[in-house]
Amino acid sequence: MKIEILMKRSVLIILLFCLIVQFSEAQLWRMRRYEAVVGFGPSLFFGDIGGYSRTENILGFKDMSFLQTRFDFNFSLKYRISQKLNARLSLTYGVLHATDERGSNEGREYESSISILEPALIGEYYFIKNKAESSYLFIKGRSPGFGGFFKSLDFYAFTGIGGLSYTVRGNDNLVNYGLKPGGFTAVIPVGLGSTLAYTPNFNFGVELGGRYSFSDNLDGYSNIQFSRSKDVYYFFNFTITYKLKTGANGLPSFR
Repeated sequence: MKIEILMKRSVLIILLFCLIVQFSEAQLWRMRRYEAVVGFGPSLFFGDIGGYSRTENILGFKDMSFLQTRFDFNFSLKYRISQKLNARLSLTYGVLHATDERGSNEGREYESSISILEPALIGEYYFIKNKAESSYLFIKGRSPGFGGFFKSLDFYAFTGIGGLSYTVRGNDNLVNYGLKPGGFTAVIPVGLGSTLAYTPNFNFGVELGGRYSFSDNLDGYSNIQFSRSKDVYYFFNFTITYKLKTGANGLPSFR
């Protein structure tokens, strides 16, 4: 009789433990719904100045050069709608560069430098979610170690809508041709990223994103005869994420 009672109690304890663990795992992401993210890295521009013609550069790899590379800085606020879906409000400042020094139009000698400010609203979908956030030991601050590295990785895709305010400075040749000094246009961000859940409070990551603009004048130059597509630019960013605790009122807590 005593053995039966002990067995029933053991089974009950195990069931309760399993339910508690499942419940805690389902709620862990809710504890830190808000995230502040800083990103920085190189920017690469593809416009009408510089680059090779399509017949010389079928896949576009020859257009990737150090001469066209500059930098960007980004600050974002994220809200975790669900375990796999985030909403992100982003603000990016950066510099883009275009030059005819290398490509199919070296004889023109056009060159421009573009300062950009890009606000954007972005949605992120995590098609691979890390398992570390579901670990009780991880939540308590214990590192997963090298063996848990791959279990701590997220992979996501993102897209959204943004605006781009840009100012163009050109060399004398471009100014004499008729430099378009800047303006505002819409952009579509699309890309992929990965983050490492390093601690309950911090993530580190990388992100590659393209911006497809609705303008053909980002470099201050447009030719109706030869320009057949809108301007495009890319960011490759290294990111640092700080996760804010969610208060009882559903807002971020700074305590």
